[in-house]
Amino acid sequence: MKIHDLIVLKETALHEAKDAKNDAAVEAVRVKYVGRRGLLPEIMKGLKNMDPGERPKAGQIANALKTELQILIEDRQREFSLSEAKTEDNSFDYTLPGEWRSIGSLHPISKLIEQMVDIFHSLGFIVADGPDIETPFYNFDALNTPAEHPSRDLHDTFYLEDGHLLRTHTSPVQIRYMENRPPPVRIVVPGRCFRRDTTDATHSANFHQVEGLYVDREVSMADLKGDLNYFAQQLMGPKVKIRFRPHFFPFTEPSVEVDFSCHVCAGKGCRVCKNSRWIEIAGAGMVDPEVFKAVGYDPDKVTGYAFGLGIERIAMILYGIDDIRQLYENDVRFLEQF
Repeated sequence: MKIHDLIVLKETALHEAKDAKNDAAVEAVRVKYVGRRGLLPEIMKGLKNMDPGERPKAGQIANALKTELQILIEDRQREFSLSEAKTEDNSFDYTLPGEWRSIGSLHPISKLIEQMVDIFHSLGFIVADGPDIETPFYNFDALNTPAEHPSRDLHDTFYLEDGHLLRTHTSPVQIRYMENRPPPVRIVVPGRCFRRDTTDATHSANFHQVEGLYVDREVSMADLKGDLNYFAQQLMGPKVKIRFRPHFFPFTEPSVEVDFSCHVCAGKGCRVCKNSRWIEIAGAGMVDPEVFKAVGYDPDKVTGYAFGLGIERIAMILYGIDDIRQLYENDVRFLEQF
Protein backbone atom coordinates (compact mmCIF):
# COMPACT_ATOMS: atom_id res chain seq x y z
CA MET A 1 0.00 0.00 0.00
CA LYS A 2 1.25 3.44 -1.00
CA ILE A 3 1.12 6.64 1.07
CA HIS A 4 -1.56 8.02 -1.26
CA ASP A 5 -3.72 4.97 -0.55
CA LEU A 6 -3.35 5.54 3.20
CA ILE A 7 -4.48 9.15 2.88
CA VAL A 8 -7.55 8.09 0.92
CA LEU A 9 -8.29 5.34 3.46
CA LYS A 10 -8.08 7.86 6.29
CA GLU A 11 -10.56 10.22 4.66
CA THR A 12 -12.95 7.34 3.89
CA ALA A 13 -12.82 5.91 7.44
CA LEU A 14 -13.44 9.27 9.12
CA HIS A 15 -16.26 10.04 6.71
CA GLU A 16 -17.98 6.71 7.43
CA ALA A 17 -17.72 7.28 11.20
CA LYS A 18 -19.21 10.78 10.93
CA ASP A 19 -22.10 9.56 8.72
CA ALA A 20 -23.03 6.59 10.93
CA LYS A 21 -26.75 6.80 11.75
CA ASN A 22 -26.81 4.76 14.95
CA ASP A 23 -24.67 2.99 17.49
CA ALA A 24 -24.66 -0.23 15.49
CA ALA A 25 -23.28 1.58 12.44
CA VAL A 26 -20.52 3.16 14.51
CA GLU A 27 -19.61 -0.25 15.90
CA ALA A 28 -19.44 -1.62 12.33
CA VAL A 29 -16.95 1.13 11.41
CA ARG A 30 -14.86 0.31 14.47
CA VAL A 31 -14.72 -3.39 13.62
CA LYS A 32 -13.95 -2.67 9.96
CA TYR A 33 -10.99 -0.38 10.59
CA VAL A 34 -9.56 -0.87 14.12
CA GLY A 35 -10.91 -4.27 15.19
CA ARG A 36 -8.54 -7.22 15.67
CA ARG A 37 -8.98 -8.22 12.02
CA GLY A 38 -9.61 -4.70 10.72
CA LEU A 39 -7.82 -2.84 7.94
CA LEU A 40 -5.52 -0.80 10.19
CA PRO A 41 -3.97 -3.79 12.04
CA GLU A 42 -3.30 -5.41 8.63
CA ILE A 43 -1.73 -2.20 7.33
CA MET A 44 0.51 -1.93 10.42
CA LYS A 45 1.71 -5.48 9.85
CA GLY A 46 2.47 -4.70 6.23
CA LEU A 47 4.59 -1.63 6.90
CA LYS A 48 7.71 -3.80 7.08
CA ASN A 49 7.28 -4.65 3.39
CA MET A 50 7.07 -1.02 2.24
CA ASP A 51 9.88 0.96 0.69
CA PRO A 52 12.22 2.05 3.56
CA GLY A 53 11.98 5.67 2.45
CA GLU A 54 8.17 5.73 2.69
CA ARG A 55 7.86 3.56 5.80
CA PRO A 56 8.20 6.34 8.48
CA LYS A 57 5.66 8.61 6.75
CA ALA A 58 3.24 5.72 6.26
CA GLY A 59 3.57 4.78 9.93
CA GLN A 60 2.74 8.33 11.00
CA ILE A 61 -0.38 8.43 8.80
CA ALA A 62 -1.56 5.03 10.05
CA ASN A 63 -1.06 5.96 13.72
CA ALA A 64 -2.80 9.32 13.21
CA LEU A 65 -5.72 7.56 11.54
CA LYS A 66 -6.02 5.08 14.43
CA THR A 67 -6.00 7.85 17.06
CA GLU A 68 -8.45 10.17 15.26
CA LEU A 69 -10.79 7.34 14.36
CA GLN A 70 -10.91 5.98 17.92
CA ILE A 71 -11.67 9.44 19.33
CA LEU A 72 -14.39 10.03 16.75
CA ILE A 73 -15.93 6.60 17.36
CA GLU A 74 -16.01 7.19 21.13
CA ASP A 75 -17.64 10.60 20.62
CA ARG A 76 -20.32 9.13 18.34
CA GLN A 77 -20.99 6.26 20.76
CA ARG A 78 -21.38 8.74 23.63
CA GLU A 79 -23.71 10.83 21.47
CA PHE A 80 -25.97 7.88 20.72
CA SER A 81 -25.86 6.73 24.35
CA LEU A 82 -27.05 10.14 25.59
CA SER A 83 -29.75 10.20 22.95
CA GLU A 84 -31.03 6.80 24.05
CA ALA A 85 -30.95 7.82 27.71
CA LYS A 86 -32.98 10.92 26.94
CA THR A 87 -35.54 8.83 25.11
CA GLU A 88 -35.73 6.40 28.03
CA ASP A 89 -36.21 9.28 30.51
CA ASN A 90 -39.12 10.62 28.50
CA SER A 91 -40.83 7.26 28.70
CA PHE A 92 -40.21 6.65 32.40
CA ASP A 93 -43.22 5.39 34.31
CA TYR A 94 -43.42 7.54 37.44
CA THR A 95 -46.11 5.32 38.93
CA LEU A 96 -43.62 2.49 39.49
CA PRO A 97 -42.70 1.84 43.17
CA GLY A 98 -39.37 3.20 44.33
CA GLU A 99 -36.27 1.05 44.52
CA TRP A 100 -35.06 0.50 48.09
CA ARG A 101 -31.41 1.34 48.59
CA SER A 102 -29.89 0.10 51.80
CA ILE A 103 -27.72 2.55 53.73
CA GLY A 104 -24.93 1.86 56.15
CA SER A 105 -25.03 2.40 59.89
CA LEU A 106 -22.61 2.94 62.72
CA HIS A 107 -20.50 0.02 63.93
CA PRO A 108 -21.66 -1.07 67.41
CA ILE A 109 -18.35 0.16 68.90
CA SER A 110 -18.77 3.62 67.33
CA LYS A 111 -22.41 3.74 68.43
CA LEU A 112 -21.46 2.80 71.99
CA ILE A 113 -18.70 5.42 72.14
CA GLU A 114 -21.24 8.10 71.19
CA GLN A 115 -23.64 6.91 73.91
CA MET A 116 -20.90 6.87 76.56
CA VAL A 117 -19.59 10.31 75.62
CA ASP A 118 -23.14 11.73 75.76
CA ILE A 119 -23.57 10.42 79.32
CA PHE A 120 -20.30 11.95 80.47
CA HIS A 121 -21.22 15.20 78.72
CA SER A 122 -24.24 15.36 81.02
CA LEU A 123 -21.81 15.22 83.97
CA GLY A 124 -19.79 18.15 82.62
CA PHE A 125 -16.98 16.25 80.88
CA ILE A 126 -15.52 17.36 77.54
CA VAL A 127 -13.78 15.17 74.94
CA ALA A 128 -9.99 15.19 74.52
CA ASP A 129 -7.86 13.27 72.02
CA GLY A 130 -4.27 12.14 71.51
CA PRO A 131 -2.04 10.11 69.16
CA ASP A 132 -2.10 6.31 68.84
CA ILE A 133 1.71 6.27 68.54
CA GLU A 134 3.27 7.43 71.80
CA THR A 135 6.62 7.91 73.49
CA PRO A 136 7.62 5.93 76.58
CA PHE A 137 7.52 9.18 78.54
CA TYR A 138 3.80 9.77 78.02
CA ASN A 139 2.80 6.11 78.06
CA PHE A 140 4.87 5.10 81.11
CA ASP A 141 7.27 7.61 82.73
CA ALA A 142 4.86 10.50 83.35
CA LEU A 143 2.29 7.98 84.61
CA ASN A 144 4.62 6.89 87.40
CA THR A 145 5.30 3.48 85.81
CA PRO A 146 8.68 2.16 87.08
CA ALA A 147 11.33 0.96 84.65
CA GLU A 148 10.96 -2.65 85.80
CA HIS A 149 7.18 -2.75 85.46
CA PRO A 150 6.05 -5.75 83.33
CA SER A 151 3.79 -3.57 81.15
CA ARG A 152 6.96 -2.13 79.59
CA ASP A 153 8.15 -5.56 78.40
CA LEU A 154 8.07 -6.66 74.77
CA HIS A 155 5.59 -9.39 75.59
CA ASP A 156 3.03 -6.76 76.62
CA THR A 157 3.69 -3.69 74.44
CA PHE A 158 4.13 -3.13 70.70
CA TYR A 159 7.36 -1.15 70.19
CA LEU A 160 8.39 0.54 66.95
CA GLU A 161 11.91 0.66 65.53
CA ASP A 162 12.41 4.32 66.49
CA GLY A 163 11.66 3.65 70.17
CA HIS A 164 8.07 4.83 70.02
CA LEU A 165 5.22 2.47 70.82
CA LEU A 166 1.54 1.85 70.19
CA ARG A 167 -0.17 3.24 73.25
CA THR A 168 -1.29 0.57 75.69
CA HIS A 169 -4.05 2.75 77.17
CA THR A 170 -5.63 6.15 76.68
CA SER A 171 -3.99 7.50 79.86
CA PRO A 172 -1.19 9.36 78.00
CA VAL A 173 -3.82 11.87 76.92
CA GLN A 174 -4.22 12.81 80.60
CA ILE A 175 -0.59 13.93 80.68
CA ARG A 176 -0.75 15.78 77.36
CA TYR A 177 -3.91 17.60 78.43
CA MET A 178 -2.73 18.59 81.92
CA GLU A 179 0.67 19.76 80.60
CA ASN A 180 -1.02 22.59 78.73
CA ARG A 181 -3.98 23.47 80.94
CA PRO A 182 -4.38 24.44 84.59
CA PRO A 183 -6.97 22.76 86.82
CA PRO A 184 -9.89 22.21 87.02
CA VAL A 185 -9.88 19.42 84.42
CA ARG A 186 -12.81 17.19 83.52
CA ILE A 187 -12.23 15.17 80.33
CA VAL A 188 -13.12 11.87 78.68
CA VAL A 189 -10.84 10.32 76.06
CA PRO A 190 -12.35 7.73 73.71
CA GLY A 191 -9.71 5.94 71.68
CA ARG A 192 -7.97 2.83 70.38
CA CYS A 193 -5.36 0.94 72.40
CA PHE A 194 -2.95 -1.90 71.66
CA ARG A 195 -1.51 -4.70 73.78
CA ARG A 196 0.08 -8.05 73.09
CA ASP A 197 -2.91 -9.96 74.49
CA THR A 198 -3.74 -13.46 73.37
CA THR A 199 -7.05 -13.22 71.57
CA ASP A 200 -9.92 -15.09 73.21
CA ALA A 201 -13.61 -14.56 73.98
CA THR A 202 -12.90 -11.50 76.15
CA HIS A 203 -9.45 -10.23 75.03
CA SER A 204 -8.05 -8.64 71.88
CA ALA A 205 -4.70 -7.10 70.92
CA ASN A 206 -6.61 -4.13 69.52
CA PHE A 207 -9.33 -2.65 71.71
CA HIS A 208 -10.97 0.64 72.73
CA GLN A 209 -11.17 2.59 75.96
CA VAL A 210 -12.91 5.66 77.27
CA GLU A 211 -10.55 7.37 79.67
CA GLY A 212 -11.89 9.76 82.28
CA LEU A 213 -10.06 12.37 84.36
CA TYR A 214 -11.45 14.81 86.92
CA VAL A 215 -9.05 17.14 88.74
CA ASP A 216 -10.06 19.93 91.10
CA ARG A 217 -9.92 20.84 94.75
CA GLU A 218 -11.20 18.16 97.15
CA VAL A 219 -12.10 15.50 94.54
CA SER A 220 -12.63 12.22 96.40
CA MET A 221 -13.18 8.50 95.90
CA ALA A 222 -16.86 9.17 96.62
CA ASP A 223 -17.00 11.35 93.48
CA LEU A 224 -15.49 8.49 91.47
CA LYS A 225 -17.98 5.96 92.81
CA GLY A 226 -20.93 8.26 92.30
CA ASP A 227 -20.02 9.18 88.72
CA LEU A 228 -19.33 5.59 87.63
CA ASN A 229 -22.51 4.35 89.27
CA TYR A 230 -24.50 7.08 87.48
CA PHE A 231 -22.81 6.16 84.20
CA ALA A 232 -23.61 2.45 84.58
CA GLN A 233 -27.28 3.05 85.34
CA GLN A 234 -27.71 5.56 82.52
CA LEU A 235 -26.12 3.21 79.99
CA MET A 236 -27.48 -0.14 81.10
CA GLY A 237 -30.51 0.56 83.23
CA PRO A 238 -31.20 0.70 86.97
CA LYS A 239 -30.81 -3.07 87.44
CA VAL A 240 -27.11 -3.18 86.64
CA LYS A 241 -24.83 -3.76 89.59
CA ILE A 242 -21.29 -2.55 89.99
CA ARG A 243 -18.57 -3.43 92.44
CA PHE A 244 -15.17 -2.00 93.34
CA ARG A 245 -12.21 -4.23 94.17
CA PRO A 246 -8.90 -3.00 95.60
CA HIS A 247 -6.12 -3.13 93.02
CA PHE A 248 -2.82 -1.48 92.07
CA PHE A 249 -2.03 0.85 89.20
CA PRO A 250 1.18 2.94 89.13
CA PHE A 251 -0.69 6.13 88.27
CA THR A 252 -3.49 5.96 90.89
CA GLU A 253 -3.43 5.59 94.67
CA PRO A 254 -5.66 4.14 95.99
CA SER A 255 -6.61 2.03 92.95
CA VAL A 256 -9.65 -0.12 92.22
CA GLU A 257 -10.96 -2.40 89.52
CA VAL A 258 -14.59 -1.86 88.58
CA ASP A 259 -16.85 -4.76 87.59
CA PHE A 260 -20.34 -4.74 86.09
CA SER A 261 -22.75 -7.61 86.65
CA CYS A 262 -22.85 -9.95 83.63
CA HIS A 263 -25.82 -9.14 81.45
CA VAL A 264 -25.34 -12.21 79.26
CA CYS A 265 -26.09 -14.78 81.96
CA ALA A 266 -27.98 -12.54 84.40
CA GLY A 267 -25.73 -13.65 87.25
CA LYS A 268 -25.90 -17.40 86.55
CA GLY A 269 -22.37 -17.78 85.17
CA CYS A 270 -21.23 -18.16 81.54
CA ARG A 271 -18.12 -18.17 79.32
CA VAL A 272 -18.19 -14.37 79.04
CA CYS A 273 -17.89 -13.79 82.78
CA LYS A 274 -15.94 -17.05 83.22
CA ASN A 275 -18.66 -18.21 85.61
CA SER A 276 -17.89 -15.38 88.04
CA ARG A 277 -21.13 -13.43 87.31
CA TRP A 278 -19.03 -10.27 86.89
CA ILE A 279 -17.09 -8.70 84.01
CA GLU A 280 -14.14 -6.41 84.62
CA ILE A 281 -14.97 -3.12 82.95
CA ALA A 282 -12.60 -0.47 84.25
CA GLY A 283 -9.47 0.34 86.14
CA ALA A 284 -9.76 3.45 88.28
CA GLY A 285 -8.52 5.31 91.33
CA MET A 286 -7.30 8.61 92.73
CA VAL A 287 -4.56 10.24 90.67
CA ASP A 288 -1.15 9.57 92.21
CA PRO A 289 0.62 12.76 93.41
CA GLU A 290 3.66 11.79 91.29
CA VAL A 291 1.54 12.16 88.16
CA PHE A 292 0.57 15.68 89.23
CA LYS A 293 4.22 16.53 89.77
CA ALA A 294 5.09 15.31 86.25
CA VAL A 295 2.69 17.86 84.71
CA GLY A 296 3.43 20.73 87.09
CA TYR A 297 0.34 20.50 89.30
CA ASP A 298 0.68 21.00 93.05
CA PRO A 299 -0.57 17.74 94.70
CA ASP A 300 -1.11 19.69 97.93
CA LYS A 301 -3.69 21.92 96.25
CA VAL A 302 -5.55 19.57 93.90
CA THR A 303 -6.78 15.99 93.88
CA GLY A 304 -8.41 13.96 91.16
CA TYR A 305 -9.65 10.64 89.97
CA ALA A 306 -9.07 8.73 86.74
CA PHE A 307 -10.66 5.70 85.12
CA GLY A 308 -10.37 3.67 81.94
CA LEU A 309 -13.48 1.87 80.66
CA GLY A 310 -13.19 -1.09 78.28
CA ILE A 311 -15.66 -0.39 75.47
CA GLU A 312 -15.70 -3.91 74.03
CA ARG A 313 -16.45 -5.38 77.44
CA ILE A 314 -19.38 -3.00 77.87
CA ALA A 315 -20.62 -3.84 74.37
CA MET A 316 -20.62 -7.54 75.27
CA ILE A 317 -22.76 -6.87 78.33
CA LEU A 318 -25.07 -4.35 76.68
CA TYR A 319 -25.70 -6.33 73.48
CA GLY A 320 -25.42 -9.85 74.90
CA ILE A 321 -22.33 -10.76 72.81
CA ASP A 322 -20.54 -13.87 74.04
CA ASP A 323 -17.32 -13.46 72.00
CA ILE A 324 -15.40 -10.21 71.51
CA ARG A 325 -14.03 -11.45 68.18
CA GLN A 326 -17.45 -11.08 66.57
CA LEU A 327 -17.01 -7.31 66.74
CA TYR A 328 -14.03 -7.44 64.35
CA GLU A 329 -14.89 -10.19 61.86
CA ASN A 330 -16.93 -7.79 59.65
CA ASP A 331 -19.74 -10.30 59.27
CA VAL A 332 -22.61 -8.19 57.91
CA ARG A 333 -25.17 -10.68 59.21
CA PHE A 334 -23.92 -9.92 62.72
CA LEU A 335 -23.34 -6.18 62.37
CA GLU A 336 -26.68 -5.38 60.72
CA GLN A 337 -28.42 -6.37 63.96
CA PHE A 338 -27.21 -3.09 65.44
